[in-house]
Amino acid sequence: MTAALLLTPGEPAGIGPEIACRLAADWHGNRDGNRDGNTVGICLVADPALVQRTLDRLGLKRELLVLQAPAVAEPGSIAVLPVGMAQPEKPGHLDPANARYVLDTLRVAADHCLSGQAAGLVTGPVHKGVINDAGVPFSGHTEFLAERAGVERVVMLLAAGRLRVALATTHLPLSAVPAAIRPQPLAQTLEILNRDLKTRFGIAQPRIAVLGLNPHAGEGGHLGREEIEVIEPVIAEACARGLNLVGPLPADTAFVPERLRAFDAVLAMYHDQGLPVLKYAGFGQAVNVTLGLPFVRTSVDHGTALDIAGGGQADIGSLAAAVDLAEQMSTHR
Repeated sequence: MTAALLLTPGEPAGIGPEIACRLAADWHGNRDGNRDGNTVGICLVADPALVQRTLDRLGLKRELLVLQAPAVAEPGSIAVLPVGMAQPEKPGHLDPANARYVLDTLRVAADHCLSGQAAGLVTGPVHKGVINDAGVPFSGHTEFLAERAGVERVVMLLAAGRLRVALATTHLPLSAVPAAIRPQPLAQTLEILNRDLKTRFGIAQPRIAVLGLNPHAGEGGHLGREEIEVIEPVIAEACARGLNLVGPLPADTAFVPERLRAFDAVLAMYHDQGLPVLKYAGFGQAVNVTLGLPFVRTSVDHGTALDIAGGGQADIGSLAAAVDLAEQMSTHR
């Protein structure tokens, strides 16, 4: 039986609704009708009126199947789990009144995944600023879903083909990063990364490169001691437990293509240490993955693109890649 991947379009004023509708309109178990073997379908978690207005803007005629539980629509229709908006959207114009709607779609989708009713969750881009402006503290999908699932620690990973970059810390000011590189959290992150590379990606013996925090991985303590005092001991203990780790490696040479071929993933110490390289290599096709959750979750690698919202110009490449990867991960699981 075909299972349903849930797709939350994200910020209603951004490009999320249009890329979600375009993808869902042409996806029925195998996208574009030219691939066999897909085991999932797509079910949007959104306001049906928003979906209908978006289809009308795009000139797409599809029947909406409004459901109360995840299911796969027949060809020519789009399945929707309904969540009501406060105000109709105006493409390109943020409205704090709809901030709670965005979070409600995530709650509904996450709860269906936690109950086992869905194959996984794919998320469109949200606008963190307007959610916070509405008086709701929000640092990102990753942290929100971890709290909803009751998980102590999750790991953000971005993937572009074989290049996979995970993060030891996520949305922190750079000044706060060194204090956040501590033995127990770092060890937990490595365990989650190693486990999910096995269970979600089907890699029997993951090989992981661990970056240093400082330039030249600390230069033997002359450019910082985090490598000596924290990162090296954690790596040694993890290797003794059977993990296949190399590091700490200098970040400026770890991404040389010949060196990368020896690894299944790279663990960077902070957001902008690893992700600029990955996004340069695969922007528009990269996928954000949350490891450590009890369900599959992937997302686009881009933002809400308010400047082009509503015009039908947005590239669906990253969303399509996110759905493809979620499908693959759900079958490994």
